[in-house]
Amino acid sequence: MSRSILLLRAVNVSGRNLVPMARLREVLASETSLTGVSTYIASGNIICDEPVDAASTCSRVREVIATGFGVDTPVIARTHSELATSLAAQPFGGGAEKLVHAMFLEGAPAPGAIAALETRLVPGEELALIGRDLWINYAESGVHSTKLTKSVLDRALGVAGTARNLRTTRKLAELTA
Repeated sequence: MSRSILLLRAVNVSGRNLVPMARLREVLASETSLTGVSTYIASGNIICDEPVDAASTCSRVREVIATGFGVDTPVIARTHSELATSLAAQPFGGGAEKLVHAMFLEGAPAPGAIAALETRLVPGEELALIGRDLWINYAESGVHSTKLTKSVLDRALGVAGTARNLRTTRKLAELTA
C-alpha cells in the first residue's frame, strides 16, 4: 500500500498550538478513516496509508484537530511519489540541509507571487517554485534573518503552505517509502 504524509502547519512551535503527537494518533485513529497512522517529530508530520480522497481527508483532519485540540491549522497532503519527485527536482543541490526548505503548498500560488517574493530576498537567498512546492535556500544567517516571514509568504502566495527543511523532507520521503 502506498504511504502519504499529512503536514500540519505551525503546531508545537514556540510553546503555541500544542498538539501532543501520541494523543493526535489516538484521535485520528478513532475519528477519521486514516489507517497506518504514525507521526514523525512533534512538528506535525502524520504518516499514513494513502487516503482515497486526500482533499476530504485533509479537511476532516483539520476539523478533528480544531475540535480536539483547539488548533485550526491547514493540513497538506503529499504522497511518497510526490515527495520523491519534489526532492529529485530540488534546485539547490549545494545548499545546507538546515537552510534549504521545501514549502508544501495547498494549491497553486497566486499569479505574480514568485516575482513579489523575489523582491523580498536578502542577499544569499534563492527561491524556486516547482509544481506545488516552493523551495527556499535561506542565506547563511538562516531563517531568523529572512524577510520571507510567514505573513509575507501567505500574503504573496495566496495559499496556505508549510515548510520543512531538507533533512526532514528527506526523512519524510524515507518514512513514506
